[in-house]
Amino acid sequence: MLRSQVAAKTPLGRAAKKIMDEGGLVSDEIVVGMIQNELENNPECKNGFILDGFPRTVPQADRLDAMLAARGEALQHAVQLQIDDSLLVSRITGRLVHPASGRSYHRIFNPPKEEMKDDVTGEPLIQRSDDNAEALKKRLVTFHQQTAPVVDYYRKKGIWAGIDASQEPGAVWRDLLKVFEADKISKN
Repeated sequence: MLRSQVAAKTPLGRAAKKIMDEGGLVSDEIVVGMIQNELENNPECKNGFILDGFPRTVPQADRLDAMLAARGEALQHAVQLQIDDSLLVSRITGRLVHPASGRSYHRIFNPPKEEMKDDVTGEPLIQRSDDNAEALKKRLVTFHQQTAPVVDYYRKKGIWAGIDASQEPGAVWRDLLKVFEADKISKN
């Protein structure tokens, strides 16, 4: 959602891009405004939604809960992908993206067939402006300070689950599905 707002160059998107390029976290006001707009106007959110990277602070979590309560809804899960900071830096700084489709590659783990070109279209790949070690390390400091309390917030609500993200992608995916499949089992 942030990326699409940035790409569309909306006022909120332009403000978010400047902050992200500097390695900062986008303000609650900007993010909450974007999410509220999506929940109210995006028909794809009608039957549920997944938020990636939100909430990042306890005040954001409170605002999300209030938004959902006003809609007669409640958050069902809060999943944290857990990984060592140094491994995360190496993974993200090698990430490459095809802007038009969103397809992603990695210089080491999933390289394109031809250097810096999308396998499907042959169009150029990019490295996002905030996928550099300096910006990422700054974001990680902020993450540990501001976001760690969100884990406690959702643990207290009984909806938090942690997944080891250092595993191969298939194992991470299977662990994530288990979180959601537990709902199906408990409802039967």
